[in-house]
Amino acid sequence: MTTTLEAPAVHIGPTPVPRKPRRWRTRLTRAAHGSAAVVLFAALWELVPRFVLDESTRTFLPPLSEDLRALWGLVADGELAEHLLASIGRSAAGFAIAVAVGVPLGLLIGWYRPVARFLQPLLELARNTAALALLPVFTLLLGIGELSKISLVVYACVWPVLLNTIAGVHTVDPLLVKAARSLGLSSPRLFRKVILPAAVPTVFTGIRLAASYSILVLVAAEMVGAKAGLGYLINTTQVNFLIPQMYAGIIAVSVLGVLVNQGFVALERRFSTWRPKEKA
Repeated sequence: MTTTLEAPAVHIGPTPVPRKPRRWRTRLTRAAHGSAAVVLFAALWELVPRFVLDESTRTFLPPLSEDLRALWGLVADGELAEHLLASIGRSAAGFAIAVAVGVPLGLLIGWYRPVARFLQPLLELARNTAALALLPVFTLLLGIGELSKISLVVYACVWPVLLNTIAGVHTVDPLLVKAARSLGLSSPRLFRKVILPAAVPTVFTGIRLAASYSILVLVAAEMVGAKAGLGYLINTTQVNFLIPQMYAGIIAVSVLGVLVNQGFVALERRFSTWRPKEKA
């Protein structure tokens, strides 16, 4: 009995390169994974009030579709735009003042140790005082007009900007500073060429937090003594028992917060192009 050995197949030509997944497919997969929790939450919001809750409870938690119809009604008659512009104007003013004050002051405190030691006790005392706890104080001193609301937003926003700026300066690699000094860089050039670029990511983290705080704190402030704004809309519709419109205002606040955060994420990437990209 003989056994025939077959010659192994020989591939002639270039070795095939495995195809990489298409970029659009990868992006679509990431988008699906990122939005799965939101879709599930929206489905529960729609189905639970319809099929689980009784009639009396459903009055206080309408299905999502009813809230979205109420939101569209507010958009169609221009009421939402009026309140949205009022809130954006106040929060943008307070946020801009907080950034203009917090970033330079944080750089100063982080760079000069004597200033940090002098102001540290006062900073620790003030930053642990909740902004909303001071709402009555701002109202008593500045009235119920625009000044008190903008001042409250400034107070709430300045702390994340200030503290993250200080942390950004303190976390710069000391070896980079020593190397720059050994190359003969003066203090102003060292600050501009080394300290500032290295602190940018941490500073932008504080700015993003402050942008979120500017909306949240303002909405709470607008529930007291305001005549326009998203907080005024939510409070008025709740008092008048317009529950779908109340949830519509809450949805508008959430969407606004997401858009603001994503905008500052894109801005941070623009100013941090020198950093290596993280692998997905």
